[in-house]
Amino acid sequence: MRIVIIGGGFAGINLAEELAGNKDFKITLVDKNNYNFFPPLIYQVATAYLEPSSISYPFRKLFRNRKNVQFRLGELLSVKPQENKVVLHNGELEYDSLVFATGAETNYFGMENVMKNAIPMKTLNDAIEMRNKLLQRMEKAAICKNSRERRKYLNIVVAGGGPTGVEVSGMFAEMRNGVLRKEYPELATSASNIYLVDGGDALLAPMSEKSQKDTYDALKKMGVIIKLNARVTDYIDDTVHFANGETIQSKNLIWAAGVSAKIFEGLPQESYGRGRRMIVNEFNKVANTENIYAIGDTCLQTTDKDFPQGHPQVAQVAIQQGEHLAKNFKRMVKSEELKPFKYKDKGSMAIIGKNKAVVDLPKPKLHFKGFIAWLMWLFIHLMSLISYRNRLTTFWNWMVAYFSKDQAFRMIIRPEKKNKTPA
Repeated sequence: MRIVIIGGGFAGINLAEELAGNKDFKITLVDKNNYNFFPPLIYQVATAYLEPSSISYPFRKLFRNRKNVQFRLGELLSVKPQENKVVLHNGELEYDSLVFATGAETNYFGMENVMKNAIPMKTLNDAIEMRNKLLQRMEKAAICKNSRERRKYLNIVVAGGGPTGVEVSGMFAEMRNGVLRKEYPELATSASNIYLVDGGDALLAPMSEKSQKDTYDALKKMGVIIKLNARVTDYIDDTVHFANGETIQSKNLIWAAGVSAKIFEGLPQESYGRGRRMIVNEFNKVANTENIYAIGDTCLQTTDKDFPQGHPQVAQVAIQQGEHLAKNFKRMVKSEELKPFKYKDKGSMAIIGKNKAVVDLPKPKLHFKGFIAWLMWLFIHLMSLISYRNRLTTFWNWMVAYFSKDQAFRMIIRPEKKNKTPA
């Protein structure tokens, strides 16, 4: 069976690995990047605590000893279901089964100015660009004579009170209160604020009330200004506008407020549901198709009785769906009965800062906070990295940063551009 997998994130990579080495399948993994990366740690690259290679790994190296798995660098343009073909920007591929594991992209909720001016936090490219921009703006603030203008460079607004927003806010607070005060003596007396804003009435909305309160209290103690029920409506002229009429002056709006799936030419409009996610049945087959499947963030599955509104768009769902679909493909070639997918919730967690985190476990229903939760977060994320090399380098960098209260990746590295324009 020829299987084409579009996307090499959690879902796609686990599907490919489960089928690797099986002679019944010829797998082609397609991705617009030539590497897999670990999204939960992107913010640590963006804040210069990790280098990009610590959380990424080349696809070709990963599968170089798996003869039935090929990698194709390419971007999907359209699907031809009647011909069992996909059209990439650099050619076509034929398939017997097609699997979408394309994840999700940043959702700006139709706000053009936010899309144009905010700093996204979704891809490794976003993280590197964010690091460069923030470091450049710190340098500009250091020589800025106008105190009001300097404050714009130093103020940071993080939109989105989910795990990413909480984690990046906590990281900025620690950096502001530590290394940046030492390295930018010119700014020692300058006022700066870190704002965490969310349109809902709680941080970490899917987690327990205990986790929400612990997170709120910890961030407040670290000096983060939290604004709930504060929906961003515009971002123009270095000003963040809110629905209640309030504004914040800042050149740094970091957008972690939402995601949506992608729409692809060639699939029926009826195949898409809420959030542009592909509607799938209990076997992850896309509605109104014969041999097309979707797994991970890009799919909407309402057949799981414990999640009638669809599964959360988190890593564990993607991993489990990738592994489960692989088992169903094996059953398919043996003409065995397919088994429906059922998500096993292993809990949720978020790191707030050094020695600070929250963890919720569903069975038994337990809540952890503080140092023990922080250790749990470190262990789970370390073991989730794709290779031993990634784990070792990340562990080493974390230990150096922990004991030295510093890290060495605050460098502005970017390709030189012709016809340069100011940042």
